Amino acid sequence: MAFPIVDRPGTEADPSVSARHAVIFDLDGVVVDSFAVMSEAFAIAYAEVVGDGPAPFEEYRRHLGRYFPDIMRIMDLPLAMEEPFVRESYRLADQVTVFDGVVELLLTLRTRGLRLAIATGKSGPRARSLLDKLGLLPFFAHVIGSDEVARPKPAPDMVLKALDLLDVPAERAIMVGDAPTDLASARDAGVASAAALWAPPDDIGELLAAGPDVVLQRPADLLAICPALSLR
Repeated sequence: MAFPIVDRPGTEADPSVSARHAVIFDLDGVVVDSFAVMSEAFAIAYAEVVGDGPAPFEEYRRHLGRYFPDIMRIMDLPLAMEEPFVRESYRLADQVTVFDGVVELLLTLRTRGLRLAIATGKSGPRARSLLDKLGLLPFFAHVIGSDEVARPKPAPDMVLKALDLLDVPAERAIMVGDAPTDLASARDAGVASAAALWAPPDDIGELLAAGPDVVLQRPADLLAICPALSLR
């Protein structure tokens, strides 16, 4: 299957994809690079709750996008790992970085009049705390965590809630994610999806097989399908 690959940022809309009024972003792996922090927090939580031995972080990473308790159930690990994992994630939050080009992308999208939201596997309070610490919270009209919907990703509930809060029809929004769970959530909500490749996924083949509508090599590539509202 061939996917439109946007490889040159610009102000004109890609004619193969209709222009958008809103962008819904996943957080980890799309807006922020938190993998090192997650790995350390996961290792500490595993040691505290499970005991000695290597923490299976690579397997955990394959399930990113899902809510932490759901991942524990899938991996058959104790739900008690959530408390130390969250504790350490807060403690290490100052080590999380923003991907190159993301701030510029958010500034341009806001200037062009698009509405922005976050739909993340994190809990809402933890996502908002991290975004606030990084100075990014004002960019987003809404930040929706996995604990704030009945069914987190890969169900469509988070994306549907974002559409409702943003007051944007599904056909005028796009979801940017780096995991198959993100793309599934977007698809089942009737929203176009973009696969973000600036943080190389654990399995690019699996991500592409999930059927993104657009593949983005870097953050600025999204601008090609997000022209200014006033230019439409």
